[in-house]
Amino acid sequence: MNKQSIAGWVFIMPAVVGTFIFIIIPVICSFGLSFTKWDLLNPIQFVGFDNYKEIFTEPLFYKILWNTVVFALSTSVFGVIIPLVLACILNSKIRGSEFYKTAYFLPFITPMIVIGVVWEWIFDPNIGLLKHLHINWLYDPHYAMSALIIVSVWKLIGYNMVIFLSALSGISQSMFEASKIDGANAFQTFKNVTVPLLSPTIFFVVIITAISSLQVFDLIYLMTQGGPLDSTNVLVYAVYKNAFEYFNAGKASAIAYVLFVIILVLTLIQWNLRKKLVYNED
Repeated sequence: MNKQSIAGWVFIMPAVVGTFIFIIIPVICSFGLSFTKWDLLNPIQFVGFDNYKEIFTEPLFYKILWNTVVFALSTSVFGVIIPLVLACILNSKIRGSEFYKTAYFLPFITPMIVIGVVWEWIFDPNIGLLKHLHINWLYDPHYAMSALIIVSVWKLIGYNMVIFLSALSGISQSMFEASKIDGANAFQTFKNVTVPLLSPTIFFVVIITAISSLQVFDLIYLMTQGGPLDSTNVLVYAVYKNAFEYFNAGKASAIAYVLFVIILVLTLIQWNLRKKLVYNED
């Protein structure tokens, strides 16, 4: 092994060790825990597939799963379409575009605890900014999930918009000029030129948005704690409650691996569809 190889290993070793200690080992241990019963205090008991059987026979699990799907799907749709439209508008060099870029990106870098407190005040039915709508946003099972989706999309807009703006800057202006020469209007240009050329970026944004939405926790924990009546309870929050409120680490691990399988299957489906959805994808 030469000096360059040694130097390379020295530089990457902290990352390798950190990955092994904080990711690989916990993943293996949590998978083993999913086949056990453990309250974090008493000795671990092996129970086989009992945790998984319990999960799939509970009506509450399917409600939580549905909540997770609704949240992830809604956030993925609106969290991609709105930033895409805004990016196209700002890319046209409108007046004050730099200000709007900064304003839209600020929510993404704002700590979630701040966002949770501010939006709780906005949704407050007594003193909130939206009190005149007479809707108990966070206290009504019919509206609580919608409120969380609004906040999640609002926070994501800036980040996804910057990604789309970066991709738009790489598209030759001659493509848009040719579209105008052919007599296409703004919508036709967007549909037939912008979207196909941006399809690789759109595909990437959809995947990362869907995965992050399926793993939502902090927003639920800060604003609704899964309520009211479990209307905003999602899989990751169920993992937290089973592990640290009900002290059932085995069941919590099993739920975590059910979520892992869901994310894996979803990602594989999206990846296999890329040839049909992404322009010029071999």
